[in-house]
Amino acid sequence: MEQQQHTLQKSFVLDDKYTVLLFIKKGSNAETYRVKGTDNKLYFLKLFNYAKLHRTAFDSESNLLEIEFLKMVKHPNIVSYKDSGELIYENKKYGYLVLNFIPGETLAERIAREPITSWYDVKQFMSGVLQGLDYLHNLPNPIIHNEITPQNIMLDLSGESPKSIIIDFGYARSFHQSTKSYNREGLNLNYVASECFNNLYSPQSDLFSVGAVMYHLLFGMLPWFKEMSTFQANRIKPEDAISEKRKTPLTFPNISEKIADFDESILNIITKALQTDPDNRFQSANEFLKAMNDEIKTEQTVQKTPSGENGKGKIPAQKAAGRGFDAIAGMQQLKDQLKNDVIDLINDPEGAAMYNIAMPNGMLLYGPPGCGKTFFSEKFAEETLFNYRYVNPSELGSIYIHGSQGKIRALFDEARKNAPFIICLDEVSSIFPKRRDAREHQVGEVDEFLTQLNNCGKEGVFVIATTNFPDNIDEAVLRTGRLEIKIYVPPPDYDARKALFEMYLKEIPNDSFSIDYEKLSKLTENYVSSDIKSIVDVVARNCRKNRIRVTMEMLTEKIKNTIPSVKISTIEEHEEIRKRFESGGTKRKRIGFRIGNADDE
Repeated sequence: MEQQQHTLQKSFVLDDKYTVLLFIKKGSNAETYRVKGTDNKLYFLKLFNYAKLHRTAFDSESNLLEIEFLKMVKHPNIVSYKDSGELIYENKKYGYLVLNFIPGETLAERIAREPITSWYDVKQFMSGVLQGLDYLHNLPNPIIHNEITPQNIMLDLSGESPKSIIIDFGYARSFHQSTKSYNREGLNLNYVASECFNNLYSPQSDLFSVGAVMYHLLFGMLPWFKEMSTFQANRIKPEDAISEKRKTPLTFPNISEKIADFDESILNIITKALQTDPDNRFQSANEFLKAMNDEIKTEQTVQKTPSGENGKGKIPAQKAAGRGFDAIAGMQQLKDQLKNDVIDLINDPEGAAMYNIAMPNGMLLYGPPGCGKTFFSEKFAEETLFNYRYVNPSELGSIYIHGSQGKIRALFDEARKNAPFIICLDEVSSIFPKRRDAREHQVGEVDEFLTQLNNCGKEGVFVIATTNFPDNIDEAVLRTGRLEIKIYVPPPDYDARKALFEMYLKEIPNDSFSIDYEKLSKLTENYVSSDIKSIVDVVARNCRKNRIRVTMEMLTEKIKNTIPSVKISTIEEHEEIRKRFESGGTKRKRIGFRIGNADDE
């Protein structure tokens, strides 16, 4: 085999401080050596050929970003900085970086030497990586590594057990840098998140790479793997080919015999990490860590095969998967009340039985349009981690007489089989209107719903209904023992609007130093949740075209040109309904449960 050429020879002395002992590897623009310092300690030396570096590798003051980042970071799971400088050698200019020596091997060398046979080993290797990423992502100026691969994870073998250390920051970038500074040339794109193909990187991009490494460790291959030579042969850009491949479902080879401590939850964790939509991945390295350590439960959407002839009339169950109440900005008092009086009750059937407390049958979320009622109902389902089903009016409609009644009955039958189960009914006023105003077939639908709703809580079924028109719902549906919990979801207040802007802007490129969230909240009084999301989305779409970051000026300009979608008169009407529900003909029940045989109202 032809010997690999490198710049520095053995025994070369750099700046009278470091003596070259061994050449380690050569990259496209840098070489790595093992050297000894004048203190007789071992170090790694990384030698950069300035002429081969991409312009994006430097900051605005022509400093090499990799060196500048490592100068300021200090964490046990990140390679540590020792020294740096410049070298003129054979009429060429080089930069060098000296790093503290790590006695061990890369993760790539480890799996090439010995295959992984334990989930415990995978957790041990990747926990250190996630701890290092958690530190990087939570710096005042967050750093995105952008190249988490087995080659860039060193295993320190000096202790009783291997410790993972993140190395090679050549593609690392500040989260607040312009997206134009991102360079993919030389990256193994199979480890790279799809949004990076559009020069958009974030903490979730690094977490995708962690998921890809975990998949590689367990299955011996990369997820959605494609040979690069195939791309070239067909003259297709690698990014396009990989993106197309990722449109297909993620598959898992059978490893139950290979991995001694294999559990189905492992697949849920990897699937969540490898979601193509960053919003559906783990939202932080710490959340990822908790899932691996079984501190939080990770469930992915599961479609269950319907039974019966062709599955007709059956509505498949799904697992509520997502961030739950953590994804809701503001509304903390409401979230706390529902958790204490509903979710905790659902999760403690023994305690409920001991104190003769019945599980509630249902809850109505009402208020002006665009305030997040449907979103809140979905997050409520996620918070419980129960099976759930979202249903809109069209799904219960039928061209046949009594056809809708059959669909309602099938919905509840399926829910009981998969209990505990949450049914989310959207726009319920159009499904169950007042019977005196309803058409003949709708009266039967309301009656069927009332029959199914009675005591469904005892069978582990909880109904969440949403509406913009609570006055149009049949009174019997709102009585005690049915949709007895009535929650008014108003337009977001000052704190909620501020939290909404923070949440929507958090995961998109933005000029964080210029954005004043308190001012944004003041400028959007009487705007509903959907208005605020629309403002951010429109600005983000415009920024995507030019690959620039969202600024305060852009947001304020968009707000000036955006009229609130809900009229003040509509908000006032809903406030009157709220007052009537709380102290009028349809009294608002305390959130939670009924004790004993409470009388109907």
